[in-house]
Amino acid sequence: MVVMSLSKAVQILIEQDPQIQDSLERGFANYSAIARLLKAEVETFLGKEVALEGLITAVKRIKTSFEPNKKCQRVIAGSTITLKTDIAKISMENTKKNSEMARLTSIKYPDDLFQIIEGTHILTLVTDQKIFNKVPKIFGNVDKIEEKSNLAMITVKSPKEIVDTPGCIIGFYNQISKAKINIEETLSCSTETIIILEMDNAALAFNLLLKLIANTRLIVNKKKSSSDITQ
Repeated sequence: MVVMSLSKAVQILIEQDPQIQDSLERGFANYSAIARLLKAEVETFLGKEVALEGLITAVKRIKTSFEPNKKCQRVIAGSTITLKTDIAKISMENTKKNSEMARLTSIKYPDDLFQIIEGTHILTLVTDQKIFNKVPKIFGNVDKIEEKSNLAMITVKSPKEIVDTPGCIIGFYNQISKAKINIEETLSCSTETIIILEMDNAALAFNLLLKLIANTRLIVNKKKSSSDITQ
């Protein structure tokens, strides 16, 4: 079993945060503040408590060798987001019968949200609330593993480069997890990242992602302006 070092944990978390990356790159970072911000997440990574002094030292060392993922920044800056409310989900055993019934049902509602998420053992349907109310009748007495309504769906549409650029999707998730918002379901479909969460948390999560995209655009545009001046 490979044990992750403190420095490696700090590097991974900084690579997920464009704002910290920018402050380190431009030399105005408050190392103590960054260390306090990262402390809980680093301890989760390592599975143990870490001393703040050691964490500050790790952040300082990262500064000398850290190179922000500029391609990831450009992908995040080029992303747009939409929000859809009144979503529901139901999970059941992924049997051949349930899978076929789900696909046949989706055909009946071509203009409505009806997404099928298939795992090895579990089948989850994500639908508009109005369709969700009809699901019990369609599937009969199927044993439901989980059922939940009053959900919302955030869709992040990104440039095509996201397909082969590491760190972009985790950047979106990180903004939501920092606010202690639970992600009910998530999936990635080519250039779209879909995040489903409780409707009560939808506005906050949406605004956090908007802020991430806006701040990253500022960083990218500043770098572009500086590059144009030096040419």
